[in-house]
Formats: sequence, structure tokens, C-alpha cells
Amino acid sequence: MTTSDNNGEPTTDKRSMTVSRVIDAPPERVYEAFLDPEKLAQWLPPTGFSAEVHHLEPEEGGTFRASFTAETEEFAGYGSTFGGTYRELEPGERIVYTESFDTDEPSMAGEMTVTVVFEAVLGGTEITVRQAGIPEAVPPEDANEGWIDSLENLAGLVEGA
Repeated sequence: MTTSDNNGEPTTDKRSMTVSRVIDAPPERVYEAFLDPEKLAQWLPPTGFSAEVHHLEPEEGGTFRASFTAETEEFAGYGSTFGGTYRELEPGERIVYTESFDTDEPSMAGEMTVTVVFEAVLGGTEITVRQAGIPEAVPPEDANEGWIDSLENLAGLVEGA
């Protein structure tokens, strides 16, 4: 489920987006899937991509680096390598990290901040992802769609596990 304004449109400002969804799993299990490199590689890439986690230090101040590779011709030009630093890790409650693309392309430059909140609710965990500072070359609507797809993958991985 996408966070929406009064007109039912996804909530975005110029360079950010927010999406949320309820996943039928406890917050601790959903949280762990963000910090386990094998699990992250399974659920994070949106449809049409695969992922490789090159490095992941799940601690405040720790860093990570990963790549998305296109699996179809349709997405052939959209593979990327990215990395960042974990700023806050509150087990089962919240993750805040920075993220930037490894590129020389000016329109893809800049540091994003991703805030993930896990809240226990009836039926599991409401997960809310806010991504701010999205590069100019990436429409926030595309980032929103990517996160919706990724959270669907996440639900498939952790529900009933």
C-alpha cells in the first residue's frame, strides 16, 4: 500500500517518496531481512533485476555496497551499483541509511537518505519507507514503484517463514 494524499495519489515531494505496506510477519523478522545480505539480495531488486550484495556491515556507521543487474532487454540500461552508510539501527523498529550510486553521471549524483520504520500492527508489521534526495535522473514515481515491487518481494520472503 502506498502512502497517499487526499486524492489517492502517492505522496512525493520533488525529490522524495514514501511507501508503506503491512506484511504478515513480526517486526523483528522484517527488520532482519534488511540486514542479512542473502535475504536482501533476494527481495530488494525489483522485477526484471537481480542483486548482488558485495559488502554489508549491519552496525551504526557500518557500510554496504550492492549491485542490480538487469535480467531482461527491457531494463538493460538500468543496472546500477550503489552503497551507503547505516546511520541508525533500532532492532525491529527503525533503520536509517544513506545511499548513493557509483556513477560519473551528474544527474545520478548525490546522497539519498532512506528511513525505514517497522510498526507492529494487527496482521503483522506496517513497514514505511521514505527515500529523500532522489537523483534528478530518477523520477520519484519510478522509485515509488520500485519500492512497492521490492516490498512485495519482501512479503513473499518473510511471510510464513
